[in-house]
Amino acid sequence: MVSAAEQLAANLNLGAFAKAEDLKKRIWFTLAALVVYRFGTFIPIPGIDAQAFAAAFQSQAGGILGMFNVFAGGAVERMAIFALNIMPYISASIIMQLMSSMNPKLAALKKEGESGRKQINQYTRYLTLVLAAFQAYGIAIGLEGSRSEAGSVVMDPGWFFRITTVITLVGGTMFLMWLGEQITQRGVGNGISLIIFAGIVAGMPSAIVGLFEMARTGALSTFFLLALIILMLIVTAVIVFVERAQRRLLIQYPKRQVGNRMFQGDASHLPLKLNSAGVIPPIFASSLLLLPITGASFQAAGGGGPEWLQWLVAALGRGTALHILVYVSFIVFFAFFYTAVVFNPKDTADNLRKHGGFIPGIRPGEKTAEYIDYVLTRITVVGAIYLAAVCVMPELLTSYAAVPFYFGGTSLLIAVSVTMDTVAQIQSHLLAHQYEGLIKKAKLRGATTPRGRR
Repeated sequence: MVSAAEQLAANLNLGAFAKAEDLKKRIWFTLAALVVYRFGTFIPIPGIDAQAFAAAFQSQAGGILGMFNVFAGGAVERMAIFALNIMPYISASIIMQLMSSMNPKLAALKKEGESGRKQINQYTRYLTLVLAAFQAYGIAIGLEGSRSEAGSVVMDPGWFFRITTVITLVGGTMFLMWLGEQITQRGVGNGISLIIFAGIVAGMPSAIVGLFEMARTGALSTFFLLALIILMLIVTAVIVFVERAQRRLLIQYPKRQVGNRMFQGDASHLPLKLNSAGVIPPIFASSLLLLPITGASFQAAGGGGPEWLQWLVAALGRGTALHILVYVSFIVFFAFFYTAVVFNPKDTADNLRKHGGFIPGIRPGEKTAEYIDYVLTRITVVGAIYLAAVCVMPELLTSYAAVPFYFGGTSLLIAVSVTMDTVAQIQSHLLAHQYEGLIKKAKLRGATTPRGRR
């Protein structure tokens, strides 16, 4: 069943896009901000020997660093000022959301509305600064201990290099955090998701060219190439289908009398998305899986560090059993956790009772909240399995064929989901513009009609 909003969106007149000046400004601002982000991924941090680092990176490109490089938009392989990307902010958001559910003071602050939300966002920024500084220092230490056939990666090791690296990488992360907030407020779509999306999409053309080059040289069979393309199309279709799938609960409203007139009871639906958490669980899981061993990977690339550190980096490499197990566990956990954060069955049941709505056969109040929670838990299980399957199955199939990370399930999920969300926001802006036009016409008619009758 198609909702009224989807019907309006399907009947949108695209000619109204040319008249929607505010929407065009938002789109241009979003594009300009993403261009600035892409420029930053090509500015290297000072004190790095580019040739030595490229050789050191290639030795780890097929492992955890290669995956991190995809989310960073290629900034890691160039050791650019945006090498940390937005991941520290995501990690800080995870920690703050976990603390908000366990700490009574933060939970009360969260319920204060806009002022409480701003205060929690400020705490998240402070925590982002701390995490980024810690991770940047780990990268600096790892770079100093990294060597390749071309020599040492760092030209002049020491505290000056460490301090400048920390300042540069932390500054890059904080700038991206600010840029993402600006895109959310003044642009189109979620700024943080769009930054990750831009990094993934920017590397896809070269990855596609490299894939066909592998097929041309015989490194990849034609059959496997066709199978991979078909798999990508199937995964994309599954993502689109599941992201639009809903479980709709029937909501009935009783008859009501206004004056001498009796109004018939109305019926509506409470839509529960099959994947209420969206693309957040894979992003959160990738953030927690990638960042803690980033510095360790740089150090292990040069053969330095203790044996347990090198074992950890190898064990968490792409396609390994430990990597898949930890990744799936994180995805399932955050699917349930983020669904609980964005949807509260008790509040929904209270709102229904206040407006006189009820689910047929279910008593209003606590029983309704329990029923909604029961249904939501069941569909979240399906959503978590879907996320884990989409993110892991293509990784299993491509990890043994040296296929670029861009064709993994996580990358496709983020790219498709963010595209759908952005298109939905553009449609909502166009709808708002059309409504404004109708209101203005109605006001003009209301103002001119009496004059004409006079």
